[in-house]
Amino acid sequence: MLTRYADVRAAYGDPRRFSSKGSLTISRSLTQETRDKLGEHGSFLSSFVANVDPPDHTRLRGSVSRAFTPRAVAALEQEFRRLNEDLLDRLAPCGAADFVTEIGHEPSVKLTARFIGVPEEDEAFVQAHVKDWFQLFLSPQPPQRQLELAASFLDYLAYVDRLVAERAARPRDDFTSLMTSLIGAELTHREVVELISTILLGGNDTVPNQLGNTVLRLLREGRWPVPEPLLAGASEECMRIDGASLGSFRYATDDVVLHGVTIPAGSLVLLSTDSAGHDESVFPEPERFLIDRPNAADHLVFGYGIHFCVGAALGRLQLRTALEVLGRRLPGLRLVPGQEIAYRRSLVGRGLTGLLVKW
Repeated sequence: MLTRYADVRAAYGDPRRFSSKGSLTISRSLTQETRDKLGEHGSFLSSFVANVDPPDHTRLRGSVSRAFTPRAVAALEQEFRRLNEDLLDRLAPCGAADFVTEIGHEPSVKLTARFIGVPEEDEAFVQAHVKDWFQLFLSPQPPQRQLELAASFLDYLAYVDRLVAERAARPRDDFTSLMTSLIGAELTHREVVELISTILLGGNDTVPNQLGNTVLRLLREGRWPVPEPLLAGASEECMRIDGASLGSFRYATDDVVLHGVTIPAGSLVLLSTDSAGHDESVFPEPERFLIDRPNAADHLVFGYGIHFCVGAALGRLQLRTALEVLGRRLPGLRLVPGQEIAYRRSLVGRGLTGLLVKW
């Protein structure tokens, strides 16, 4: 595990010595029975953009980037704002809710579905199956539960595969259609399926988790609601101190010596962006929440170098927009006292299992 800011950033920036190839396929806790059930899909994500090195990475990222232009991201802002407003129109009169299950996820889930091209009637199916996918590959599970999650995962892959086939036959104005138009020229069918599946993970899981972590932090610090001029900085500081992504794995391709310690070639290495965000040599008093910390945006939650998250601008926009709408509509938001704050188990993701709030 690399924990210092400089070491984590350097490893992200050195794909030759710290390879991404196969780094997301880390499910060493899967039983043989589960692996047999998954078959060829046990190595899912083998061709995803964050799981490969150049030159494949260069080709894949170039294709995906076409859908994340500044103009395209800006166009999604108003849609995301409307989704948050619509949700609060329904929930505000209730006076209380579980932020995680009733507030934090729906707008992001719906925005991601519309961006990808998932029909509205399939949103709940996708959300449930993405959660199962995360648990199967990125969180330890007992043997019988693994088999249940594997069945769900295969159903999910079959769904995405059908979606790709449908858009190839009848294109629309969505991400899936754009990517399927590149099959045969720039991308393979499997690469498109994995791209779509993983972006759905971000919108259904990572972005909502970051919002939940952020709201909890702001409420605990007594900084709710955040004044609009401080929203951008507050968002970055919350990502630094309570990031939904805790790091990424890499394989050392050579023996690497750091601080007198040798990382043997072939070792799986965790680049801990969470620890890097708490490195006191970069962020003084790292455990303190400073809403106007001048270098908060230097965190590594989105990665660094060639693997800097292609959806970072959209993720940041969603977090700021949600905080602005929620702060304006629910200025009296507060935690329900006496509740136990619990997180799901994972080395690479921080997400609350629930968060009771009232207003």
